[in-house]
This record gives sequence, structure tokens and C-alpha cells, in this order.
Amino acid sequence: MSNIRFFALGGLGENGKNMYVVEVDRNLFILDAGIKYPSSELYGVDEIIPDYRVLIRAKDRIKGIFLSHGHEDHISAIPHLINDLNVPVYATNFTMQLVKDMLKDSNFKIEDYTLNTISQNSIIKFGNVKVSFFNTTHSIPESVGIAIHTMVGVIVYTSDFNFDQSSDAKYQTDFKKINDIAEKKVLMLLTESLGSTLVLNGGVNQALDHKLNSIFANAEGRIIISLFSSDLRKIQRAVNVSLKHKKKIAIIGRRAQRIVDIAIANGYLEIPKESLINLRFIDDKNKNNDPNIVALVTGSRHEPFFMLQRMCKKIDRLIQIDDSDTIVLMTAPVPGTEKMAARTLDTLYRSEANVEVIDKRLLTAAHATAEELKMMINLLKPEFIIPTIGEYRHQYGVRRLARELNYKDDHVFLLDNGDVLNYNEKDVYVSRNDIKVGEILIDGTAIGDVNDYVMKDRELLAEDGALLIVAHVSPKYKKILGEVEIITKGFVYVEESEELLDQIKKIFYKTSEKHLNGKYINWNEYKRDIRSDVNRYIYQQIKRNPITIPVIISTEIG
Repeated sequence: MSNIRFFALGGLGENGKNMYVVEVDRNLFILDAGIKYPSSELYGVDEIIPDYRVLIRAKDRIKGIFLSHGHEDHISAIPHLINDLNVPVYATNFTMQLVKDMLKDSNFKIEDYTLNTISQNSIIKFGNVKVSFFNTTHSIPESVGIAIHTMVGVIVYTSDFNFDQSSDAKYQTDFKKINDIAEKKVLMLLTESLGSTLVLNGGVNQALDHKLNSIFANAEGRIIISLFSSDLRKIQRAVNVSLKHKKKIAIIGRRAQRIVDIAIANGYLEIPKESLINLRFIDDKNKNNDPNIVALVTGSRHEPFFMLQRMCKKIDRLIQIDDSDTIVLMTAPVPGTEKMAARTLDTLYRSEANVEVIDKRLLTAAHATAEELKMMINLLKPEFIIPTIGEYRHQYGVRRLARELNYKDDHVFLLDNGDVLNYNEKDVYVSRNDIKVGEILIDGTAIGDVNDYVMKDRELLAEDGALLIVAHVSPKYKKILGEVEIITKGFVYVEESEELLDQIKKIFYKTSEKHLNGKYINWNEYKRDIRSDVNRYIYQQIKRNPITIPVIISTEIG
């Protein structure tokens, strides 16, 4: 009799850092390992990964990390993960190319790791369990769903998908494979949730093509299109429309965004060499202002917006936007970039270029909408449904759709990260908060060095600034030598706050008296009392809490 457990270390109740674990008879199968980008209040944090450290002690039981597709929110935690968990990684060719590129960028030796390239026809056996794959349609090539076949049924992880019909084999859903899995008993469906609240997007791609064709037909000068570098399908679509209108294509941000380079080198992005041009830096002779140019401004997250702002301010070295240009925004803001996107739009309109913002509804076709989710449920007919990949409202949306298909609520499990779904042939139940979960904040290259205290300090610095009190003290003569210096950063404007700073000096002298009258100076207590007395006074006066740092230097006289 098989015992099955399912839990998430990230990806439930949030958008990003997807990482799911299926345990079959104590063997662990990890599905995806992604990052999440921080919101603006996480000062200086570059990215957030799931706290995977709970898996380190179970390392010997991990059979592998299985990756569904190449987006950052599904693969970018891999360099951190395999540093501690050197277990096999399984991915399709394109996804594996991106993983290897990430590892090289982090100075890993590729040969030290077990990186297995699979196709949708691969079947990998682990004792009584086997893992198979099926092609799905998403905005990046070679996306797959993952099926874990157990003695009591199949556990299917769809990851991100939709049922958009495509003529391109790299993006086609394999319905035959899905039907083959459905003929076996599907025990659990781990389905994506992000599009569960959206209505059917029928005809979205045709509408997008029509809109792009119309923009191209009416454009008089250059066309500049902003695109996310991970959305290769939209990049291909923009390329196809450009070719149809006999334009020359320049990709900007290409060196920084290696995903586009890898896609071109491996044939996942099809751009005829004769249509692809490299722009040279602007100088007296070269302005890059040929009206036949289509510039694809690619990047991740805020990068396309940042580059467009530089172009508008005429400080970019490749393109400087003027009133004859047409700007096409195909980058709907992602969480954390909304302010940057709004500011960019404002800057673009000031340039007097023709600005075309593509309706968000025409850009959301990458995720399964309500009818597509119902179709996947109907195709697989699972016994239990676990909504993954999405905030709680999206997960709840899947439950509502399942009700329409006559599923009882006790067969649709809305879980949080750390909750464990336990299944054996007699019983199925949820243990809440059973697994210790959390987030690791990545700042630069170091890992685990940014904790709650550091973040609290950064928050205080951003809000109320810092105050340094510098003094030289003689431990021998128990007296303050020279002047006490007060340095402020982001706290108050010194010239307008002399009275406040003079009072802080008086408090410093008064508190110092207590500590300089004893036999010995307890430096730690001295600094702590200075800090608390000064902070109390500042809060009483101006209701602010700067970070106060007493710098008391032990100095001997001559």
C-alpha cells in the first residue's frame, strides 16, 4: 500500500517561487525550483527563493528535481539548491540550456552535476514509481507537464499551460499523451491557478496579430516594441509581423538577456540572418534612425521600462526616441514594477512619439483561463484537485470551477506553503503548517545573509535615516576629549536643525556623566544608554526613529 504526501515550499498563496514536493513511500520528487521578485518595500533584495533547507537532511531520499519549463519563477533557484542538494535535475533541452547558462554564470562546474535532458517521450523509473512527461503550450518553448505514476494512481503536475492552438511544434499540446494518462487512474491533479478568474480568451492571438499589423501599417518611422525576454512566443510573433512588413529587426538588451541569444542559437527563435541587424553606437554619422527599423527592447521585469526611459531622455547609446517613432508596449507590469511602468508611460507621452499600449487582455494568453482549466480537469478526470501556482484568490477560483464540474469541496484542497496533504488508501487528510517553510532573501551573490533584522534596519534607514554620534573618550581620565561630532544621513537637514542637534549633544554629555564616574567603563552599556536616551528624545520632539549609532572611540592623551 502506497503512502503519498504532497507539500509546497513556495508557489501557494503567492505569484512566483514555485517549488512542490511529492513524496511516494518516502522517496521525494521535487517539481520546479523558482524565484520570486521582491516588492518595493524589500530594500536592496534582488530575488527571493523558497527556504529549501528542510530538504537537506532528506537529501538521500530525493530522486530528482523535475523542471517543467524555463521561466525564472520555475527554475532560477536551481543554482542555490544544487549547491546544497547535489541531486539529478531533469529538463527538456531548451530549459536545460537555460539552467546550464545560469550555472556557468554562477561559476559552477557543469560536469560536477547530474543534468539529464529529457523529451516528452522519456520515461524514468524509480522502483515502483515512474515519471513521464507531456508537451504543453506556454509562452516559452518545450514546456512540459509532469506525471508521477504510483501504484495507486497518477499524480499530474500541469505547471503553466494553455490550450492555444499553434502551428509551431515547439509550442503544441500533446493531447494524445494527456489522454493516455487519463486512461490510467489520475489520483491528483496539481493544476496552475493564475488564470482561473479570467474568462475564455478565444481569439486573443488573432486579435493581437490584427492589432500589431494595424500599428505596423500606420507607422511612419521606426517601431520600438517592449517585450519580456522570457516570452519567446510574443517575440516570435513580433518578428513574424516585422518580416511580413519587410522590416529590419534589431534586438536590444540581447547581450544582457542571454535567453534570447540561446533561443536564436538553438533554433527556438526563427529570425532570418538577413533581417537581423546590429545597431552601432550613435555618433555624428550614425543616428540609427532608418524608418525601416523595428527595435525589440527585451529584458526581464523592469528592464524594458528602464531602457525605454533612457531612450526618451536621449541618453541611450543605440536609440533616441523622437516624435516620428511608434512605441508598442507589450509588457504588462509584473508585481513590483507597477510604479516604474507608470513613470515610463508618463515619460513616453512627453516624448510626443506615437505610443500604443497593448491591452492587458491581449497579453494574458500564457495561462489557462477558466474554460481551459475545466477542459484539463475533464480530460484527466482526477479524483482530487490541488490548485498550485497562484495567490489564494486564484486557488479559490479553481475550486469554484471544480464545483461547476460536480466536484465536492472535500476533493479540492486549498493549501498554503508548508501544509501537507497525506494520502493512503484508507484516508486523505491535510496537516496544516506541518513543514517549516520560509523565504531566503538573496542580496547580490551571498545567500541567507539578509534576515529580518537587516530588513528592518533597511526599512528604518529608508524612512527615518541614520544619526552617528562620534566622540573620543579617555578611559584613563574618564573624560570626553575634544568636540562631539554628529553626522546625519537622510534624517534632518543640518543647517535647519541646529537646536535639535545641540540638544542631542547635551543628552550625550549628560548620559556620559553616569558612565564616566565609575571605576571602569562598560562600553556596551554606555553605547546602549546613549542610543536609547537620544532615540527617546528624538521621538518626543519630531516623532521619528532614525538608526542611531554611537561611535565612541577609546583614546589616550599624549
